Amino acid sequence: MAPPPDRGTFRFDKYMLVMIALRESGYPLTEHAPPPCPREWLEAVHDPTYVEEVFGANVPREKERRIGFPVTERIRDRVRHTNGGTWLAARLAMEHGYAANSAAGSHHALHDTGAGYCVFNDLAVNANRLIAQGDAQRVLIVDCDVHQGDGTASLMAGRDDVFTLSLHAEKNFPAQKARSSRDVALADGTDDDGYLDALSRNLPDILDSFSPDFVFYQAGVDVHYNDKLGRLALTNEGIAARDRFVVNEVRRRGLPIASALGGGYGRDPRPVAERHARSMIACAEANMRHSRSSSVSEFSARESAT
Repeated sequence: MAPPPDRGTFRFDKYMLVMIALRESGYPLTEHAPPPCPREWLEAVHDPTYVEEVFGANVPREKERRIGFPVTERIRDRVRHTNGGTWLAARLAMEHGYAANSAAGSHHALHDTGAGYCVFNDLAVNANRLIAQGDAQRVLIVDCDVHQGDGTASLMAGRDDVFTLSLHAEKNFPAQKARSSRDVALADGTDDDGYLDALSRNLPDILDSFSPDFVFYQAGVDVHYNDKLGRLALTNEGIAARDRFVVNEVRRRGLPIASALGGGYGRDPRPVAERHARSMIACAEANMRHSRSSSVSEFSARESAT
């Protein structure tokens, strides 16, 4: 695992703590170490000049400020494995119904720069790759992070083979929102009932009308009432209900779904990591009710990936 940068406030120790929480939960799982994402997959979505800046660990300071930390060689290697982890999760989901990347969900990264603690947009990169490779014809990205998935929306804008759904706090970052295929902007303080009502009024309709072959799920836990950067008010039980609903709706239609970790922030990273672990377990348990192909759940990325 790469050491934290000497500049920036992002808590990289969260990822190791997520894996510790998963292992200590006693839930049966299989860990996979993902390969790095090929450069050409990144360049198919991101500006090749920006990709070169990252690969050369020579990202301009103004872009590093947007990202929130310096892009060193270790960070470059980390984010390549992050993107590889989402790809591996997708492949495992096709086999088992559901798989998780215990990192990633870098939904703020844009065409020519990173932003909001995100360097490369693994959701957009891998949705594009699934379609380009012929593994899917239509991909749905369900973003339940507290922050709008502006980078994903921007990168996938104008495509009729990728649908972006974002449920987010209306008044939260980013100040300038992009336009997703469908945006559901939620008022400050939205609780479990209000959130689940909004989700149930949108997701089933999109699944039926868009008819995707594959679903990526941005499963941020920064919707929690105690999150440092959130403005919503979900409880642990509400997040679990959200996760079960998303996976149930996708799996009962016979579709594979891969989740990425997404956001979760706090002064103490341990309870945040535990929320992420519970979220992945809730997804896995929901999948088990629909899948007969595997007795364990698959987790594609280890603490080596952001």
